[in-house]
Amino acid sequence: MSFPDMEYPAADPAPIDTLEQYFDANGWTSERLGDEEIITTVKGGWATYQLRALWRGDDRVLQIIAQADLAVPDEQRAAAYETIGLINEQLWMGHFELWSADGAVLFRHASLLADDDADDGGDLSAAQAEILTEAAVEEFERYYPVFQLVLLAGQAPAEALAAALIETAGEA
Repeated sequence: MSFPDMEYPAADPAPIDTLEQYFDANGWTSERLGDEEIITTVKGGWATYQLRALWRGDDRVLQIIAQADLAVPDEQRAAAYETIGLINEQLWMGHFELWSADGAVLFRHASLLADDDADDGGDLSAAQAEILTEAAVEEFERYYPVFQLVLLAGQAPAEALAAALIETAGEA
């Protein structure tokens, strides 16, 4: 993913506008849901991810949510919660969660942007848009196989995490 050099008008765009420009630059069709929300889909190696960005201007918080086609049946929720706990211990930014209403697994992180009166303007830069979007997709890509091993193959969460994160050395 890359964000080409873009020229902005004198006033910096709102965070959702910057994300929309980033999505467009990558050829991702997006849908705006007002001034505070945008949705797109990104094809990864393991799944197609829905990315949703929500902007709370009053609090200056931008939230990025990535969701794949993972739904956890009721009988596997304990294993899913254990898996999420083990994964979240590894993360520096964001977290995975399981929505109780429908069993959806998602990755979410929020960024507090500086106040409008700050020297940097407080808006989302093109580089930040790229980093936040890539982080959401890359973390889901990294841990998607762990969820697959637990939910489809019935592996214990700790074993699935260890198996999925083995780093290979050299070339075959």
